[in-house]
Amino acid sequence: MRPKNGLSSKAQDRVTSQMTEDNPDICQTMEETAVDVQTRDTKAESLGNNARTNWSNGQCIVAMPSSSSLNPSFDLSLCRANLEREGFEIPPEEMEDPLNRALDVPSVRRYMVFNSGLFHFIMAPVLYVVVWCAVFSTLHLYITVSDYWVLCLSVSLISIFLTTAVIFILNHSNKGININVDVRLVQVNERMVKHKLLVGVADWVQNCTGHMQLYFVYWDMSHCLRTLTEILEEQSFVTTDIQGCILEHPSLKWSDSISVMSPQRKMRSRMSHLIVVAEIPAADLEAGGSGDEQDSDENRPLLRNEDTGCVTASSQTGAAQVTTDHSLVPDAALSNEAKAYQLLLTYSAAYVKMLMSDRLSGPSKHRLRPQRNHCTTASICLCQYIKSKILQ
Repeated sequence: MRPKNGLSSKAQDRVTSQMTEDNPDICQTMEETAVDVQTRDTKAESLGNNARTNWSNGQCIVAMPSSSSLNPSFDLSLCRANLEREGFEIPPEEMEDPLNRALDVPSVRRYMVFNSGLFHFIMAPVLYVVVWCAVFSTLHLYITVSDYWVLCLSVSLISIFLTTAVIFILNHSNKGININVDVRLVQVNERMVKHKLLVGVADWVQNCTGHMQLYFVYWDMSHCLRTLTEILEEQSFVTTDIQGCILEHPSLKWSDSISVMSPQRKMRSRMSHLIVVAEIPAADLEAGGSGDEQDSDENRPLLRNEDTGCVTASSQTGAAQVTTDHSLVPDAALSNEAKAYQLLLTYSAAYVKMLMSDRLSGPSKHRLRPQRNHCTTASICLCQYIKSKILQ
């Protein structure tokens, strides 16, 4: 069968060879073009790798401010473009989709507004006025004072004390891990850690203005993973030795060992409040239960994927919903490395929040930095933060 142009394959070969012989620059140009493309791709890849190696743990790559203080939202497409400019090429399904599922929810947005520093800043004077009026009206009925300035002064002092106590409690609660924001970012960091990035949301008030930003921080997890695994192994070894001594000496009680607890008991006691509640269709729960028994616990995701495991009632109308809870305490059957990895992911967003808002408690700058610090921009790194919160 002849080609559409009327020339056979042999004729086309003769024409091509004749053109090459008559114009040798054509072949040379084609070779140079291919070489240039390959060289350009190699240079781009090397530049991306060099850009990553220039970063150190704790350095902020991208900080995306919220578009509104009353309706927090972040331009994720611009975030991804800025990350690509810095050499981090992340597919949308690994960054934008998980972040939308975690933060782009009306209930989460409302919580971020009411739990923000700006809302607390506005609430403080309002709370003071309300408390002052309530205390004044109560004392005025039961206490007769000839000088009203004494009563007003007493009411003011009581109101200041109560308002300060409430604001202090709210600010202190923000220093820990947040179930509604930080825990929802665990699945995001589970994907971002592959690109040596961690994500967190931090807010603060400066010059009577609220600032809420989504941070992308460079973090190489390998050093913290190795250190935290060694800490768990060391504490498990010490606990095993103490239990052996108690068995050898029955007269020695466990209370005499100065409250030495195993790492698993410490995690259960200090992470007991970290429970994620979700509604899952009964059919998916039965199917997922049989599949989870076959899969390894170390290869299982830290949290169920919201688009597969946590199906809402709108997607399956009329299906029976079962409320299940998932504890973030690492399972005792896991290896020490798997436990360390789960702890690092669980507290990653909370650590980024504390790091970017300068609320990490640690040694002062004038003192020596603690050993095994893998962060150059803070007094303590992620593994040390987990050790101080959970394993001490």
